[in-house]
Formats: sequence, C-alpha cells, structure tokens
Amino acid sequence: MNERQFLLWNLLLVYLAGRVLQLVPEDVPALVIVGLHVVPPMLFAVIHGARIYGLRGILTLAALCLIVGTIFESLSLRTGFPFGHYQFTVLMGPKLFDLPLLLALAYFGMGYLSLVVSAVILGCDRDRLSGIKLFLLPVTASLVMTTWDFSMEPVWADIDRAWVWRDGGPFYGVPISNFVGWLFTVYIFYQLFALYLTPRFTQSASKKHWRLAILFYGISAIGNLLIAVPASENNVFVDASGRPWMISAILWASRLISVFIMVPLAVLASIKTSRFGDVLLPRASLDIKDI
Repeated sequence: MNERQFLLWNLLLVYLAGRVLQLVPEDVPALVIVGLHVVPPMLFAVIHGARIYGLRGILTLAALCLIVGTIFESLSLRTGFPFGHYQFTVLMGPKLFDLPLLLALAYFGMGYLSLVVSAVILGCDRDRLSGIKLFLLPVTASLVMTTWDFSMEPVWADIDRAWVWRDGGPFYGVPISNFVGWLFTVYIFYQLFALYLTPRFTQSASKKHWRLAILFYGISAIGNLLIAVPASENNVFVDASGRPWMISAILWASRLISVFIMVPLAVLASIKTSRFGDVLLPRASLDIKDI
C-alpha cells in the first residue's frame, strides 16, 4: 500500500467513524458529527481525484462545485429559487452570508463520489467525453447525487434540525422544489466540468483505485442505517405547515432509499470496473499525476 492509498483508506475510516457516532447523538457534539460527514469526503476527493484528473483538474471541479453551489444556495436563502424557502440553524456551524461553510464543502466531496459512480456505470472510459455522453454523464451524476440528498434531507431537516423549511412540503416536510433545485444546481457544475474535460486525453487507473471511491459512496449509503434518534426527540415531527410526520417513517424512508437505490448503484459501478478494465475516467494529459 503506497502513501496515497494509505491516506485514502484512513479518510474512509474516519468518515465511517463519523457515521457510527450517529448512534450516540447525545454524547457527541453535533458539529463534530457534521464535520466528519463533510471533511473526509472533501479531502478524499482531492487526493483520489488528482490521480485521475490531475491536480489542476480536480481543483477545477472543486471550484465549480463550491462556486455554483454557493451561488444557488445563497440565492435560494434570499428568494426561494431554486430550492425553496428555508433557513439554516446553528447546527451547521460557522456561516458566511447566512450559508454554512460546511454545506458548501459538502457539494464537492459527495459531488466527486457521485461523478465517479456515474462515469463507471456509463462506461465513460478510454475515450474523450463526446457525443451523447458529454451530456449523459452530467445528467446521470446529477441523479446519483440527488439520490444522496433524497436519502438524508428529511433526517437533517426534521430530526437533526440543521435547517428549517418555511412552508413545509409533501416529502416529510420537504418541498419538491428542493430536489428539483438539487438536480438543476449539480447539473450545472457537472456539465461545466464535462465541457472542461472534452479536449483532454484519457489515462488508465487501477481497479482498486476506482473501487475505493465507489466503496466510499456505498458507505455513505450504509451510514444512513446507523442513524439513532436522540431520546429527547418526540415521536412526531410537525413541519411549518402544521402537518405531523412520524419520526420512524422518516428513518425508514431514508433506509429504503439507501438500500434499494444507493447501494445498488455502488454495486453496479463496482461490477462495471471488472467489465471495462483499468481505464475508467478521462484524465488531463498535462496535469500533475499525483499529490
């Protein structure tokens, strides 16, 4: 195991520890759990992605995720477009212009993992992104990442109270506009990144390297099975519109989405790594190979 693999495995294990700590929510500061959800995937994306896209390429993806995500989150906080009307609580930690810094960083970490899973499933390997795949990859990655939000949105909003939806909504107090907004926002930075990749050449990467990122996405799904409700929490959550939702139903919705959508996506991507060989994603030919 080389130094890069050692770092990647340790980041994955730190993230897993953060998910396990969800089982004792009253014994661990909420900000610690949030940080362990966000920081390890972000660092993993930089180290893992530099091996594929080069350092310049992965930093380009990071910039696109942070800039586009920040713009639309800030816009929605003020106008309701594109996600809907909501506000963040103190749980998410320090804010800049009412937007939690950790939330902005979360776009990049999970955004990268969702892109890897999507690219492998579609077989975007060996050739430059062109033709229908130039648009199909961003669309698929947007759906994969929105699935992650779909699995955890009511948990963070209703149980953890990380943010509050002003008018409630039909999905356990979450408006449909939230998920439409996610699709729209993440599609934009994925499409911009795909256009950035088009003139660049491909290069091989080991199956183990790709499977590690796929495993990380899978663990993010399994982690949703380890959510415990604080003893101080009531059995019912009442959204802003006055509609009650059973906490147990919210947890089961998260678990079902994780097990029947996210896990199969990770399994399918892992199977694809065997079918397509070692070359799985475009890589910038002039960028740095490793960090």
